[in-house]
Amino acid sequence: MKNNAYEHKIFGIGLNKTGTTTLGECAKILGLSYIGCNKSLLEDYVLNNDFTNIKKHVNNHDLFEDWPWPLIYKQLDELYPSSKFILTVRQSEQKWLNSLKSHSLNTSPTDHCRKLVYGKNYPHRNEQRYLDFYRKHNANVREYFKGRDNDFIELCWENGDGFEQLCNFLHMAHPNVPMPHAASSQSIKLNKQKRLVNKILSKLRI
Repeated sequence: MKNNAYEHKIFGIGLNKTGTTTLGECAKILGLSYIGCNKSLLEDYVLNNDFTNIKKHVNNHDLFEDWPWPLIYKQLDELYPSSKFILTVRQSEQKWLNSLKSHSLNTSPTDHCRKLVYGKNYPHRNEQRYLDFYRKHNANVREYFKGRDNDFIELCWENGDGFEQLCNFLHMAHPNVPMPHAASSQSIKLNKQKRLVNKILSKLRI
């Protein structure tokens, strides 16, 4: 059920593969309307600097994560005063890069957002370009929101941040449920183990 009492827009401005999906799952648990990655909106901004559809989406939802939101936090701050901004980060930049590289191998060579954002389709052999983007983005966000603790928070799920930090920042009640990423990680781990077991069994049958 949507939480109609929440009055601020909430923008997740961490890059992809920093726990943005987890942020979206948290929104669902908190009863907030949210949208995740939207390539069409990203194209509107990157290719045409057009905010028409972006504004329509913002007006109809509470929380936003993944693309195009990390690229337009300054414009969003001007368009929607008193909004909340959340920078999600990884425990280390190398973990972020490894996650992005792994994820990129399971996506279409053309139907993704990386070329629009990073300038290259894949992080492989473009590691420095991607890492520089990650470092610069995080540094710029931190500098822009410096001293604005009511509007901005940085969260790292891997370091133990969760509903306590998120809900305190949003001034919302803490839900009595586990963080959604924990269950997701366990599921991924079990699926990997299952595939490994099946692979071993397949070889034993030969």
